[in-house]
Amino acid sequence: MKKHQFVSTLAIVSAVPALMYGCGGEGVDLESKTEVAAVASTEAGLACTTTITYGDAWMRPSGHTAQFDVASGSVTWDGTCYNDGVNSYAVLSNGWRPYFLGLNSCVMAFDSTCNTAPTCSTRITYGAAWIHPSHPAMYDDAGGRVFWDRGCVNEGTNSYAVLSNNWKPYFTGSNACAMSFRYTDCGGLYKNPVFPNDCADPGVVHDGTQYIATCTSGGAADAFPLRTSKDLVTWTSAGFIFPSARKPTWARGDYWAPEIHRVGSGYIAYYTARHADGKLSIGAATATSALGPFTDIGAPLVHDSAMGMIDATMFVDTAGTRYLVWKADGNAVGQPTPIYGQQLSADGRSLVGTRRTLISNNLAWEGGVVEAPWVVAKDGYYYLFYSGNAYYNSTYAIGVARATSPLGPYTKLGAPILKTAGGWVGPGHGSVVLSPAGTTTMVYHAWNSAHTARVMLIDPILWSNGWPAMPEAPSASSRPMP
Repeated sequence: MKKHQFVSTLAIVSAVPALMYGCGGEGVDLESKTEVAAVASTEAGLACTTTITYGDAWMRPSGHTAQFDVASGSVTWDGTCYNDGVNSYAVLSNGWRPYFLGLNSCVMAFDSTCNTAPTCSTRITYGAAWIHPSHPAMYDDAGGRVFWDRGCVNEGTNSYAVLSNNWKPYFTGSNACAMSFRYTDCGGLYKNPVFPNDCADPGVVHDGTQYIATCTSGGAADAFPLRTSKDLVTWTSAGFIFPSARKPTWARGDYWAPEIHRVGSGYIAYYTARHADGKLSIGAATATSALGPFTDIGAPLVHDSAMGMIDATMFVDTAGTRYLVWKADGNAVGQPTPIYGQQLSADGRSLVGTRRTLISNNLAWEGGVVEAPWVVAKDGYYYLFYSGNAYYNSTYAIGVARATSPLGPYTKLGAPILKTAGGWVGPGHGSVVLSPAGTTTMVYHAWNSAHTARVMLIDPILWSNGWPAMPEAPSASSRPMP
């Protein structure tokens, strides 16, 4: 394959020059007349730029550290992916030819300041083997974000793929699924993990300006690292809930599963730690900011001398009443592991009312454990997301149950909505948040390929027929930003 630099009709304005690899493909009709006209009008005087973000299979030119380029004017792509030997390439409206490792591997996002009212959309362009209905085009345009895990299912002499929006394109021949994806004004692309170092049991909150995540820290000198992000993808260190000098006096170690929640005008961090009597217990610490400094309330919020209590979360029902939900650590002593719920005081610092059992481990996939609850109120239901089975291997997964009352009774969906796949092992212990685009997103951990750390991943939650789903997750390739 020869290499050369394309001279574009649109000047690149990124800090690093873009070297586009290309050979062949000249003379192809790249764009519709409408798209060409848009580019021409832009060049005529409209000052704007287009950020082109390339999928993870992009063959990045030497010396180009970014995964994107910024070009002047309106730049787009018709969605066609051309195969060249063992790789593939696309031809953009400005003549650039980005190459991608592997056949039919073109995935790109285009975000332009030229659009006065941008709306996220996806173009799915099908390969030559696509069995299409009375449909003159080789592509479909869909509103929002549509993606595919590149799985291909054989059925008779043909094959099909299942997209995240439940579309099911068929292709002639076995293993013949081929599609390219263009995302327009969806904010770019990301790839898991969003935090590549150890971050087990991520608890995430949005404080009105940014996301704050905190993770299990075990026996580290400083407990519960804090990180901030504007987009759920790029994270920056921001201290600790408990620097060594501020650790609670009642606890002696095993700092697990922290979550920060807004309570009134301030915040409370709920967490697990081992009490001086040896039992795992649930603590609480208050702060005026989600980044602290946090002050422990001075004693465990939940403590049982006969049973460890862990994995606390807090939610507010539609009437404004607060509840604490947590797990009994029965699996540590060969007993069942109920998840409990109980009303909290208005200030979130004490329990009131009666404790209820919301669910316990009674499904085969859950094994000896249900834990890591997170509750979301939506469309008349309370959805209890939880993890089940053994955190240290591929049996760990996330399930969901729902109820019309905050303390139940809860009915389980059945099968888990997130399990080992895509090279990620044991996904679990997630937080459910709204993304910058307003989509429901799960922030969770999974073991890396070396099984040395539980790293942080994100993937969208989609809702259908009254239940959540996480299609094509855990994701291992580029997806549109949440």
